[in-house]
Amino acid sequence: MPSTAPPFKPLPSGEIVYGDLALTSTSARQKSSWLSNLALVAVGIALICNWNRNTQSYDPLLALVGFSIISYVVTLVLIPLLGPEFVRIGFHGRDLGKKDRPLIPETMGAVCALVYLVTMFFFIPFLFYKYIVTDTSGGGNREQGIDIGSTLLHTGQPMRMFPHSKLAEYLAALLSSFSMLVLGVADDLFDIRWRNKLFMPAIAVLPLIFVYYVDFGVTRVVVPKFVYQLVSPNTAELPVTIDLGVLYYLYMLALAIFLPNSINILAGINGLEAGQAFVIAIFLLINDALYVLPSRLFDVSHPATEAHLLSMYFILPLVAVTFALLRFNWFPASVFVGDTYCYFAGMVLAQVGILGHFAKTLMLFLIPQVFNFIYSAPQLFHLIPCPRHRLPKFNIETGLREPSRVAFPEPPKKLQTVMLKLLASVKLIDIEVDSKSGTVVSASNMTLINLVLTWTGPLREDRLAYVILGIQAGTCIAGLLARHTILPMIFGRDNL
Repeated sequence: MPSTAPPFKPLPSGEIVYGDLALTSTSARQKSSWLSNLALVAVGIALICNWNRNTQSYDPLLALVGFSIISYVVTLVLIPLLGPEFVRIGFHGRDLGKKDRPLIPETMGAVCALVYLVTMFFFIPFLFYKYIVTDTSGGGNREQGIDIGSTLLHTGQPMRMFPHSKLAEYLAALLSSFSMLVLGVADDLFDIRWRNKLFMPAIAVLPLIFVYYVDFGVTRVVVPKFVYQLVSPNTAELPVTIDLGVLYYLYMLALAIFLPNSINILAGINGLEAGQAFVIAIFLLINDALYVLPSRLFDVSHPATEAHLLSMYFILPLVAVTFALLRFNWFPASVFVGDTYCYFAGMVLAQVGILGHFAKTLMLFLIPQVFNFIYSAPQLFHLIPCPRHRLPKFNIETGLREPSRVAFPEPPKKLQTVMLKLLASVKLIDIEVDSKSGTVVSASNMTLINLVLTWTGPLREDRLAYVILGIQAGTCIAGLLARHTILPMIFGRDNL
């Protein structure tokens, strides 16, 4: 592919730009940045080497915190280094939300995904450290016929069974993430049509669902208390569960399809794709900590602790690389994340919901994404005309974002008119009606971004992002509180 990118050029301030895009800072700031990065790397290495001589123990979670810090630094360094190379090979685009429409590297989410995967690969021996440093029963079927509890090796150490099921689900999750990375890059490269790429996440998550079926196969869900009290008032055992069978696997497939695509749909302004994934990941960490910290601080065990600990293993590096990406993708953005990041981050969030057995809790954190999908459905399914891009309009004179609109060259059909006027009556859409004929001439595009602009009026891009991410954080807080206050009353108990 021939390159149309302009060459490097220096600025009077000492900055270096690629074309009309600044990617690195001044030499003084660079020196300070390198010193802080080296300090962070040193902290990360110290956490990785967290062997406790007194208790003769090693903490994989602390090691992962160290790996996450290093992955943050690596991502922070690689993005400005690789940005010009991405532009050179054709991965670039114009930021239509700026007056000068600067040239910006695209698909930089692939850098985050690669750093994340490498981090998780390096973490494998540290996660299973306690099984590696002691004698285990090995792999294959060597455990058969061996009494693990009574057998002692020649060293006098008890033989321990290696947790192959835990390793299998860990590797299956990485395989799903890697598959999503490949499919995401293919989408950025070939611009695959929506109807063709909609089910790509379902293909990527198949290895994880297969491992879930082999190792767990749990398809039972808790029935709300008022339901089984109506059916059987004398039921003493609480809670009551029902087996969904194959429907549970279809639900997991639907979750894997919905999450990456919903993040990709709720996009179009600087920092929004990475920002919403970052906020959701933070609240997943908080929810995981409610299970993990009591067992560590107060020695209070819970059956779900291990599942939520595994969730933390996948979420922490995602938070680290996403935070580094946000520093470049926030307004005014110097890089675009691309569809690759949306698919990859969405897959990581979906797989922790599956492996951690809290897919329903995860949906409480996705209320803005669910609303945006339902709200966009009339256009997505072409009940109302849907332009290829529904990004908010940029007003060159004011520098603010305004709701983008879809025009009706022909009078809408009766069903469309009724739908549009009904939505307009409840302030969910802004329509323009011809004063003479009374027909709808145009309407604001049906996305959460345009809806916010319809309610608030024109906003600068960063303030618009703050509003939407504030909605995301607010719904996550409400979901977290509902999960541990309201839902226990509905289902009979909280499983904390």
